[in-house]
Amino acid sequence: MAIARSPVVMLDCPDPKVLAEFYAALLGWEVAPGDEWWSIRSEDGGVLAFQRVEDYRPPRWPGQETPQQMHIDVDVDDLDEGEAAVLELGATRHEHQPGTSFRVFLDPAGHPFCLCLA
Repeated sequence: MAIARSPVVMLDCPDPKVLAEFYAALLGWEVAPGDEWWSIRSEDGGVLAFQRVEDYRPPRWPGQETPQQMHIDVDVDDLDEGEAAVLELGATRHEHQPGTSFRVFLDPAGHPFCLCLA
């Protein structure tokens, strides 16, 4: 028996609106505005949420001085097209790229996320 319906991944950030709009554009999900936190929702019930944190410090990947704590993998059909799209949305490509079937980027708040070949 399940205790809950579905998990919500919550990301700390300095500006929830900016991060919600970034991930909504990346995933094609709907934005649900709020005050201290915003969320995005998929048609099938997936949720990502973003909460404002004062004195937010972004993760330092791949080091662990400020650990990444979590990251999101997004499947794409073409890494080059995916990269161009996320850069246009405001992501930055991380200098450390440890693989060939995925690429590591930082979202506008500095969280690492990967584009992975589907």
